Amino acid sequence: MTYATDPVQSDRSRDALTAAHLYYMQDLTMDAIAQELHTSRSSVSRLLSHARETGLVDIQIKSPLDAPSHLEQQVEARFRIEAHVVPVPDSASDVDRLERVALSVARILGQYFDSNMTMGIAWGSTMNAISRHITPKQTHNSQVVQLNGAGNMRTTGLGYASEILGRFGSAFGAHVQQFPVPAFFDDPATKQALWRERSISRLIDMQATMDIALFGLGSPFSGVISRVYAGGYLEQAEFDALSAAGVVGDVATVFYRADGSTDGITLNERSTGPDFTVLRRTPRRICVVAGRSKLASLRGALAAQLITDLFVDESTARALVETP
Repeated sequence: MTYATDPVQSDRSRDALTAAHLYYMQDLTMDAIAQELHTSRSSVSRLLSHARETGLVDIQIKSPLDAPSHLEQQVEARFRIEAHVVPVPDSASDVDRLERVALSVARILGQYFDSNMTMGIAWGSTMNAISRHITPKQTHNSQVVQLNGAGNMRTTGLGYASEILGRFGSAFGAHVQQFPVPAFFDDPATKQALWRERSISRLIDMQATMDIALFGLGSPFSGVISRVYAGGYLEQAEFDALSAAGVVGDVATVFYRADGSTDGITLNERSTGPDFTVLRRTPRRICVVAGRSKLASLRGALAAQLITDLFVDESTARALVETP
């Protein structure tokens, strides 16, 4: 457990820091802390929660001898990636499963992102869930860049995407770089022309040199419907074309098959997400998956070699290693 070193200004933060020190460092019970601080036990509980949520306290759980769990070892050995398996009961709903995996990612994301780094974010349901729980960490000269456009025939998408990216930027004190283009162009030639514009090519260059890419997997089969499949981004003819092409999922609105291939998927010519050759050059590529309904999407992304770090719920991880 570590404590933040920045000066604490607010009375609540000072009280939270005191309560955290008494609880974690001096082993006092909440009743004893309440008596010492002349407050109630419930107030102490809220102070400890405040300390965790604002980054005053960083709690890390390590397995014996710092070894990964057996299931994590199986995933790592089979797919040559770093795996983080989140315990979630099999009875949990898909919504609760996503929340719990997202919370686990949000609590330790600061271990990967630091000053002078650029992190690419693919908007969507998974990133939205993570953004609501990020433990703050102050950085400098850092950037958060949007990986793909969010506009469609109904909306510019700027409000939705900017809210997600804004939470990441605020948590890390990072500059937010939005990508003000639609999710899909109507004509591939329009995309090619716009990509030559300096204002857009600047963002393309940032994506090509980012240190971290953080993304979920879009899936037409998921219990928590991926936004690109439910938010008015695709018409029925496009759904039919994706199905005919054998598509199992997408990363940042770039679609792929079960074997990880993307060739011949015509919608990708109009997509604004980064090409997989660009994504694979990113040193750390963090994929967040919750729910067995995304298993086919996950296996395809692994086949495409898009993932270096995987955060996944326990039942999905188990299914991943049990299936051939």
